[in-house]
Amino acid sequence: MLYRRHKILLALIEALGGNVKAIPLQKYLFLFTRLQSEEERIYDFVPYQYGCFSFQANQDVASLANQGFLNVDEQNNIRIIQGDNYSGSLDLFEQKDIETIKEKFGGMTQDEIVRYTYANYPFYAIKSKIATELMTEAEMERINAQKRHYEEPMLFTIGYEGLSLEQYIKILILFDVHTLCDVRKNAYSQKYGFSKHTLEKACVGVGIRYVHVPQLGIESDKRRDLRSQKDYDILFDEYERTTLKENTEALLYVRSIIDADKRVALTCFEKDPRQCHRSRVAKALMQLPNIQYELKPL
Repeated sequence: MLYRRHKILLALIEALGGNVKAIPLQKYLFLFTRLQSEEERIYDFVPYQYGCFSFQANQDVASLANQGFLNVDEQNNIRIIQGDNYSGSLDLFEQKDIETIKEKFGGMTQDEIVRYTYANYPFYAIKSKIATELMTEAEMERINAQKRHYEEPMLFTIGYEGLSLEQYIKILILFDVHTLCDVRKNAYSQKYGFSKHTLEKACVGVGIRYVHVPQLGIESDKRRDLRSQKDYDILFDEYERTTLKENTEALLYVRSIIDADKRVALTCFEKDPRQCHRSRVAKALMQLPNIQYELKPL
């Protein structure tokens, strides 16, 4: 099954000659989304090792290759091998935007399009490994000015419900989170990007340490019949009396991470911290003696 974003991705590759390298493709997709309204954007992006990067777009390329629509070789050349006229299935506005990308950027080399995105969207270059090779001193000053650095030790809490992986990682970057502590019992999610391996890889790619502390999690079967805030409160009161008290060592381990890394986020699924046990973990951490940090839900 081809989703709308798949058709746009294929139409863009097709318009650019049917063969595009992976790094420029990310830039073309990014620039395409800049022509869309925020509500319509098919992909979100983060500052990554080679500039603006969409984990979902990267996964889509792999998925389309597995389905036989694309071929990806060892040099990361991405080539259409099945179907044609993907643009014909898009609306006129999408066709026009693809044509705009082709006309304005299709003739650029990889370095030229990377430089263009870095110069015009400097925030997305803050994690780049190659920025100093491509940009002038003045341009690097603009990029470095986009970086977030905070000295205050801080304990954050964040849930990924309702967020794409890119939106989630961008929040961590904006608040200068140094370490993400995953307090789920089982670090698995049906939502793309939030199972342990993928989430850890995404964090490491932007310079954030990932730590899984399953001892502080709650068994999934205990969450099945939660219908009201009172149900959540009863569960979490029990959690404080049992799991937290029985896993003091794990709690102190998280405390040691905060002491060492200064800006740490506790994460689980639920958007509302009142409906997630991470709020009770945070409460227990804030009650430990001699704390040197403040608490901020994200």
